[in-house]
Amino acid sequence: MTDFSLAIRVYIEDTDAGGIVYHSNYLKFMERARTEFMRSLGYGRPALFDGLQFVVHEMQIKYHKPAMLDDELTVCASLEKVSRVRFVMHQSVYRGDSLLVDARVQAACIKSNSKKPAAIPKSMFEKLISHIV
Repeated sequence: MTDFSLAIRVYIEDTDAGGIVYHSNYLKFMERARTEFMRSLGYGRPALFDGLQFVVHEMQIKYHKPAMLDDELTVCASLEKVSRVRFVMHQSVYRGDSLLVDARVQAACIKSNSKKPAAIPKSMFEKLISHIV
């Protein structure tokens, strides 16, 4: 089940010399989907807000099939878990019905100045909780 999806086209800059999407570019695609998910909740600058920011703390990723130059991809994001200082998202990348990449991403809330863990603001926490799939 998916809470949010984002369409992305594969450009030449995303690929290696063989026209295959370079593995690290999937991380960029997933970052865009997480950012747009947060934007859809009303957080226009979701990675940096009120002296706090979200950073990726842990990621597990599995590559199933390659994406190619000019493919249209769908990048999905769904919240699995939210705690006071972090959230976990399941993310996947599809070409049509074909699963290309599957990932579990854990993001932590930290203070922008000290880079130490911080509580997710209450209103954001409640909004995130309401979107757990």
